[in-house]
Amino acid sequence: MKYQSKYRDQFPEGFLWGGAIAANQAEGAWLEDGKGLDLASCFPYGIHHKFRGRPVEGIYYPQKEAIDFYHRYKEDVAMFAEMGFKVFRTSIHWTRIFPSGEEETPNEKGLEFYDSLFDELLKYGIQPLVTISHYEMPVNLVEKYGGWRDRRLIEFYLRFCETIFRRYKDKVKYWLTFNEINNMRRNADYVAGVIFDGSEDRKTRQNLIYQAAHHMFVASAKANQLCHEIIPDAQIGCMLSLSNIYPYNCDPQAVLRPWISAANPCSSPM
Repeated sequence: MKYQSKYRDQFPEGFLWGGAIAANQAEGAWLEDGKGLDLASCFPYGIHHKFRGRPVEGIYYPQKEAIDFYHRYKEDVAMFAEMGFKVFRTSIHWTRIFPSGEEETPNEKGLEFYDSLFDELLKYGIQPLVTISHYEMPVNLVEKYGGWRDRRLIEFYLRFCETIFRRYKDKVKYWLTFNEINNMRRNADYVAGVIFDGSEDRKTRQNLIYQAAHHMFVASAKANQLCHEIIPDAQIGCMLSLSNIYPYNCDPQAVLRPWISAANPCSSPM
């Protein structure tokens, strides 16, 4: 009997090989064509956990320009095709579609940009894989509602989802509701717009984080349902973060939560 290896020596038929970016990391054009201010653009020098409100003069905010993908996407997509990409993951900037997050009517200029981007990808036979929310929350929702700690964000998020599902239902068949939703436990600021001012005790912060996570889980589930209603042939899921991490020392607390260390003692609110 011939031995059958359990390992593949080639990719299966239809395997999607590609790459990824996020809108906040690449697009730039931070307030162009009606775009609103997003949370990621408010981190000085691109450093998370340093949110101090809206940008001020004299401080460098890298997301303002990034790699200028907003203006150069056609030449970038052509290079993706040269690399043999069959799928390209990107995100839709929430604030390009709903600048404050509360509008009833979407920003047409923002919708047109993603129409053009997806058309360009499809022209080369590259499937768009779209992350709906990738650390691009409108700052207005952070300032007014405290981010995902407020249940009303579910309504705003689902309005965003329905808008893009209906607009791109014939162009995008692969969707992710949230990027690295499990990072909520240690990076609640840029994942969920939950900003602490230092006055909250550990238990209060923990409770707020779990409440915000619950709201995101509900929103993710409702977005899944909505996607299947509007785009029956779509596939949709949620992106998780996974990293190989070693504890700082043999202290049981460090083993349990290895991202807490002497070098980074404030990285987790838990």
